[in-house]
Amino acid sequence: MKNILLIPYIQIHNANALSSPYTIGFPAMTAWLGAVHALQRQLKTRDVDFEDLDFKSVGIVCHDINLQTHKGNSDFVYSIVGTGNPLDKSGNRPSFIEEARCHLTVSLVIEYTCDYDQDLTEHVDQLIKGKLKFAGGDVVTAKPSETFEIDLENQKQLITKLMPGFCLVERRDLMQQAMTDGQDAIDALLDFITVKHTSQIDDKGKVTWTTSRKTKGWIVPIATGFHSISDLGFAENQRDPDTLHRFAESIVTLGEFIMPYRIDNLDNMLWHTHVDAESNLYLCQQNQPINHS
Repeated sequence: MKNILLIPYIQIHNANALSSPYTIGFPAMTAWLGAVHALQRQLKTRDVDFEDLDFKSVGIVCHDINLQTHKGNSDFVYSIVGTGNPLDKSGNRPSFIEEARCHLTVSLVIEYTCDYDQDLTEHVDQLIKGKLKFAGGDVVTAKPSETFEIDLENQKQLITKLMPGFCLVERRDLMQQAMTDGQDAIDALLDFITVKHTSQIDDKGKVTWTTSRKTKGWIVPIATGFHSISDLGFAENQRDPDTLHRFAESIVTLGEFIMPYRIDNLDNMLWHTHVDAESNLYLCQQNQPINHS
């Protein structure tokens, strides 16, 4: 039995779409788990008995996304739609750093433990519509949150509330198999997301085009954590002067968007944080990856 907090249909404006230094699209998993962790910390500061509240894992379902890019008729690549506000004294747009943005609507499925949760949804709704940000974006609106007690027999009542939408799951298994077969990591990632176009000419000279990918499914690159590249220590002008700091680089692997009705076990869509101190890894990983064999 799982206690589930559902925050449905959160409309987010100007979320960070630069999920890693070299991928653009759906916000990184670290952003979603970080926002839920921030929500938990703010709930614990309220004058309610939430001291034992623990958000254990999170599932993300995307209902709509509008990536702020543009491609003209003669353009070969997409360009980022940036903003340069406010204008300078002469009325011209000031110089700025291009930032990839997206507007999206998501539902969050949060597994939690708490001895007292009678007023949980009320406080969550107040914080969601307040100053809380998700992936750097502002919350425009959200439907009222709900709580459920879910097991394998009654999880359909939750799944139906997530439709229509696409649930993000990890497909690290594709990368692992390709690298076992001798491919480099970046080559394996590109091989699975590349769309190949082929043409055929029949006896009458008619040309037909077909598109194909290496595997079925909506496969995308996703950022799922960080790998440290320096030792723990204190850095000059760091935000928290009392906490050890280290530099890190993003970890990118493959993910897949699937319809929620394909989820047989709720653990297949839930993500949690994990620290591998020996390998210096800070990861977002699934409770129970889907067995695609």
